[in-house]
Amino acid sequence: MELLHNFPLWASLFAIGFAQFVKVPLAFIATRKFEWALLTSTGGMPSSHSAAVTALSTAIALEFGLDSPVFAITTVLGIIVMFDATGVRRHAGYHATVLNQLVGDFNKLVSEVKTWPKKEEDEKRKELKELLGHQPIEVFFGALLGILLTLVLHVVIH
Repeated sequence: MELLHNFPLWASLFAIGFAQFVKVPLAFIATRKFEWALLTSTGGMPSSHSAAVTALSTAIALEFGLDSPVFAITTVLGIIVMFDATGVRRHAGYHATVLNQLVGDFNKLVSEVKTWPKKEEDEKRKELKELLGHQPIEVFFGALLGILLTLVLHVVIH
């Protein structure tokens, strides 16, 4: 039953869920299409990774104080996660974009050289996922979301 009373855990999980959910209406505003796959996808606005780690750090700060070693651990972990989201993972997404274009160009060349079997485009190739990381603004708003949600939850629950 102690697990049910672990405020930092539940604040973090709630932040992840909320950030993933809010991606759908934000994408709808931008594209006028509902993309329900965003509920479980990586990348996009806001960053659920950033929301999770900042919610965790904020909850730890509220529970144990800013001078606690646990707060230090969660803060450093959060910095690493957010740095990774804007660095390595974002650039991996750029690489996936280029590779997908190369695969598309190669497939087009093959189709011009010889007869391509009558298949749907999805059957011909599998694309790499391009939306892996986050723009810095997405990480910022994910972090802000995590902090604000945790403060509100703390007031409501405690």
